[in-house]
Amino acid sequence: MGTWGSGNFDSDAAADHLSGITGRLVSEIEEAMAGDPVGLEPDEYDGVAVPCNVELLCLMAEQNHVGASVPEQTVAEGWKKTFMDVWERTIDDLEPEPEYKEDRRAELIRTFDRLIALAEQAHPAQ
Repeated sequence: MGTWGSGNFDSDAAADHLSGITGRLVSEIEEAMAGDPVGLEPDEYDGVAVPCNVELLCLMAEQNHVGASVPEQTVAEGWKKTFMDVWERTIDDLEPEPEYKEDRRAELIRTFDRLIALAEQAHPAQ
């Protein structure tokens, strides 16, 4: 295995490790998106975990370390649509304060849009 610098992520082993971590995050998101949409509702585990995992993917990808990966742009766009459709359809059942609802919607959109932009950079159209 090669080492190209003194940083924590400057080796083949570190790249493999990071690839495994980002791969698990992607797999968890894929499973949540393919499962029962009820699980994506705002008060359900995956309704909270998916945006956390998307944020973690973004944070890792933004460091430009070898091994950090993001899905294709169309996949990220599909995740956003699926997640936001469930969120929009169910958030009012929880009777949130209007300001929270507006702020949370904006944060969710910002998070998914960040991933979409990173996916576009990582997988440019041919």
